[in-house]
Amino acid sequence: MKILFLDQFSELGGAQRALIDTVDAVSERGWKSHAAIPSAGPLVEQLRSRGLDVTSIPCGPYRSQRKSAADFVRLAFDLREQTRVIRNLAAHPGFDLIYVNGPRLLPAAALACGRGTPVLFHAHSHVSQTIAAKFTGWSLARANATIIACSNSVLEPLRRYANNRSYVIPNGAPDLGFHERQFSREKSWRIGMIARISPEKGQLEFLQAAALLTLEFSTARFLICGAPLFAETNYYQRVRKLAEGLPVEFLGWRENVAPVFAGLDLLVAPSTEEGMGRVLAEAFSAGVPVVAFPTGGIPELVIDQETGFLTRDLSAKSLAARIREIIVMDPQALRTVAANARKKWELCYTVAGYQQRITAVMEKLVAASQADHEKAALPQRR
Repeated sequence: MKILFLDQFSELGGAQRALIDTVDAVSERGWKSHAAIPSAGPLVEQLRSRGLDVTSIPCGPYRSQRKSAADFVRLAFDLREQTRVIRNLAAHPGFDLIYVNGPRLLPAAALACGRGTPVLFHAHSHVSQTIAAKFTGWSLARANATIIACSNSVLEPLRRYANNRSYVIPNGAPDLGFHERQFSREKSWRIGMIARISPEKGQLEFLQAAALLTLEFSTARFLICGAPLFAETNYYQRVRKLAEGLPVEFLGWRENVAPVFAGLDLLVAPSTEEGMGRVLAEAFSAGVPVVAFPTGGIPELVIDQETGFLTRDLSAKSLAARIREIIVMDPQALRTVAANARKKWELCYTVAGYQQRITAVMEKLVAASQADHEKAALPQRR
């Protein structure tokens, strides 16, 4: 089996880490892979280190969530060249499956392949803008694509385009080493975020909550681990300015987040838009309690007071109030929540489980496509 992987970014966000997990699973099964990725970056380096040939394909840069008019003009300009690159790759040598990791290269894949080579679209986030959602739907229908979504929340608006060819497969997270923490109101709490620095991830809300909490918990310390990927430098400057005078440490980008989790007492995920949140599954594996905004696919992972904690609304005030409740709650109850989350990770969110489920879908699609081709090649009875 030979698979063409398409990704819209060369940076390493959560969706790209899922792509790497998929490529590793494909390699373990002896299948062949090729990738088309925009420009150079960490993802390209990761794939080449695994022996993949990587072709450059134009894509962006665009804003990470809501697109401007200039973004759509740039996308239209890129589309012709994207289609040419994919058509050339798909024609020689032939691929059994085209895997599209995110929506920005999906229109080009649909135009390049039509209903020939099967297309597998992996949705990691909500396509919220009306024009983008319509374009995605048109592309799915034209390519007769199968959809894999990281959560039911992401899949629901796309389901009508899939003709019963859709799957929910949560992204996997590695085992970061569970250890039971000692909690008490009197301890110096380390409360942090691990996410790319971007408006929808909620660093501003986190800092506003930190400012409220330091009035009561003077020994609490806060950290932000991440970098402003995907051209979010203006937002990053706002975050740094708001942090002035607060007990906040900026760790920057960390390839290995296990040591960061080892020093955390509480992970905060105040995302206003989130498909799933791989970092939540990482916290589950490490035994770090989670408090999050109840948005997107987060409530599918974080069951309030069972596997984590949810705020009442999407505000900094609500976030600060929920963190306060966690700090003063019974320590054994908090350890129970962390243990429940670890069990949930073992059941639903391991990398091995993710790899098994996604490769099973790939095998099913390729087998069905090959059966259709064999059937079409048979002489037709009159």
